[in-house]
Amino acid sequence: MAVTIKSEREAEWAMSFADLHTHTTASDGTRPPRDNVRLAKEAGLAAMAVTDHDTVNGVAEALAEGERLGVTVVPGVEISTACGGQDIHVLGYWIDPGDERFLARLSELRAVRERRNEMMVERLNALGVHIAMQDVIDSLASVKRQDDTIGRPHIADALVRKGYAADMQDAFDRYLAKGAAAYVNPPRIDPATAIQWIREAGGAPVLAHPGLYSMDEIVAELAAAGLAGLEAYHSDHTPEQEAAYVRLASSLGLAITAGSDYHGERNGVVFHAPIGARKIDAAVIHELYRRRGRLA
Repeated sequence: MAVTIKSEREAEWAMSFADLHTHTTASDGTRPPRDNVRLAKEAGLAAMAVTDHDTVNGVAEALAEGERLGVTVVPGVEISTACGGQDIHVLGYWIDPGDERFLARLSELRAVRERRNEMMVERLNALGVHIAMQDVIDSLASVKRQDDTIGRPHIADALVRKGYAADMQDAFDRYLAKGAAAYVNPPRIDPATAIQWIREAGGAPVLAHPGLYSMDEIVAELAAAGLAGLEAYHSDHTPEQEAAYVRLASSLGLAITAGSDYHGERNGVVFHAPIGARKIDAAVIHELYRRRGRLA
């Protein structure tokens, strides 16, 4: 299913805003795609993106709801990669969610994620934390569809439910975050490969939340590899980081994007931030559309 931009909408975007980083139940968010679109509408946004981890399973529902509510939905994805032992996430915008080769590649990435989950549960068991991966899967049966992903937040939920952690943050700090007791990071593709895959699927690749990596030196390298933009504004960035990434993106000729990284609510706590907490002039959507696809 190819996605096209409606040029008549560009004038509307000139004085409106977009949140280009949200997650749904298709990956590790807690709300279905249609709810994210509704929340974007309630936040006064003209546009938003669904960017689930290694899947586009929520895109079709979001696009349909966007048509109904008059919100422009950018079909997206967030691809998990690794570089120098660090998780690096690459966002893809305006990808063709029906591209069969891209879907097969995402399936391969989900297989790696599934193995990572199993390895984490094995480590937890070795630490005396008695949970089973099937328990996690069974608890999600009512909200998950085929090709939806299961991630660390779902394992964290199981740890909280079984009394091994006080809350999500405690579960990550003690067991699941990088450097914690049960953390594992199996081999993944590198960011440049994700950039290539996104472009081959007709999309524009953007480096997600660079402030979380402490690896700013890779931004120029990835720009040379075909990166289209930089997520300068993110809920976990400080104002100083945001200003620095705006300057860096501008110096490299990259599009500047913003995203709340909304994952829904767990036990009344929003993770990372509400939809619209980070937003940018919606005109960037046209810029990303123009930068999509194969490089010349």
